[in-house]
Amino acid sequence: MSTLTVTPVLGSGVETRNQTLKPWKVIVLNDDFNTFEHVARCLLKYIPNLTPDRAWELTNQIHNEGRAIVWVGSLEQAELYHEQLKREGLTLAPLENT
Repeated sequence: MSTLTVTPVLGSGVETRNQTLKPWKVIVLNDDFNTFEHVARCLLKYIPNLTPDRAWELTNQIHNEGRAIVWVGSLEQAELYHEQLKREGLTLAPLENT
């Protein structure tokens, strides 16, 4: 989990504190028009640190279970990956906060 430090503005009376931020999930859904190859290729292109084997595992999970969580992390990164995959035509669930 990420930790956010809030820095006070002088004279604001706000204390510095740590907050635990819940990670966000990027979820790809199964559909009837994207091929296995396209889904796996998109996952490899946009999701960091995926191996080809892991991309195929996720693609099979999407096909067999109807969905797969392909990335979990900060909201900013989740929004980026969600938008990139959506632009490629993949079917995505709305971002979920765990």
